[in-house]
Amino acid sequence: MALVILRCVFILVAAGVGFQIIQADTLPKEPYVPWLVVGGLILLAATVIAIDVFAGRKRLDTITAVYFGLIIGFFLTYVLTIAISPWLVPDSPKQFNWGPWVTLVLGMVLCYTCISILMQTKDDFRFIIPYVEFAKEIKGLKPYVLDTSVVIDGRIADVIETRIIDNQLIMPQFVISELQAIADSSDKLKRGRGRRGLDILNRLRSDAKVDLVVFDRELPQFAGQPVDQKLVLLAKHLEGKVVTNDYNLNKVAKLHNVGVINLNELSNALKPMFMPGETLQVRIIKPGEESGQGVGYLEDGTMVVIEGGREHISENAVVLVTSVLQTSAGRMVFGRFEHRVASNGQAGA
Repeated sequence: MALVILRCVFILVAAGVGFQIIQADTLPKEPYVPWLVVGGLILLAATVIAIDVFAGRKRLDTITAVYFGLIIGFFLTYVLTIAISPWLVPDSPKQFNWGPWVTLVLGMVLCYTCISILMQTKDDFRFIIPYVEFAKEIKGLKPYVLDTSVVIDGRIADVIETRIIDNQLIMPQFVISELQAIADSSDKLKRGRGRRGLDILNRLRSDAKVDLVVFDRELPQFAGQPVDQKLVLLAKHLEGKVVTNDYNLNKVAKLHNVGVINLNELSNALKPMFMPGETLQVRIIKPGEESGQGVGYLEDGTMVVIEGGREHISENAVVLVTSVLQTSAGRMVFGRFEHRVASNGQAGA
């Protein structure tokens, strides 16, 4: 509603300016001129509004880059014009006065240069006021840089869709290139993994509530570095965190004091806790390493090692939990076979 009022006021102001112009004595006296001036200004205002409407959502960083680039460009033009003005004054009235034209060309070049520099460096400064960064209230404080492994894994899309994470997601161009190379591999398994990673990116990009940004710049410190090192350097440059499933990348990032979100650790943290003395139901699917042991798996993938379960392979059993072991690979539950569960859900012998 506020925008509608603003646009109506803008059209009225344009009409008012037109009426002020037609009152000037310097305009031609033809009867169509006043209507042409007023109508032209109203048409100009309508055109500006139409461009504003159809331009869609504007990026604040781009608008401020243009705005402050113009200000800096005009200021530099003014300063340089004053500095070189003694050389621009003609020696005689008959000589051509280059001053206004030099000022015009200088302003054009400086404004373009300043705007171009600010637009290319807006990711570094991320400013609202020049070189002053404010915390984002909607998209979180720190951006998350996605690793190749976490995109191929695919669980990141499900995590994002729960809306637990509101931070901006950074997808480096070199990671996209690596995914494309994997998707073009002659190996069928690698090709399938690469295509799944690209599908996950398209899924995130198509979600209007996900702030996914492709970082396509090459920082000087990237030269000669492998992909994992580039990810760590980029996260450090953006003061963000790396999202990964790679154990080695996790260690490297911590060495550089870069925050890491490991989806495997997150998955393990969300698995249900079992206390010694509790019982659970699991299907024994294979023998264990020790004599008499059987092994089963819960729905979340947690391994259950069952004493006395070797004789009940391919059966559903009630297991009494004796201990729980947390490892870097995940959680393991150790238990003792209590009794078999029949197919109808009743306890068996």
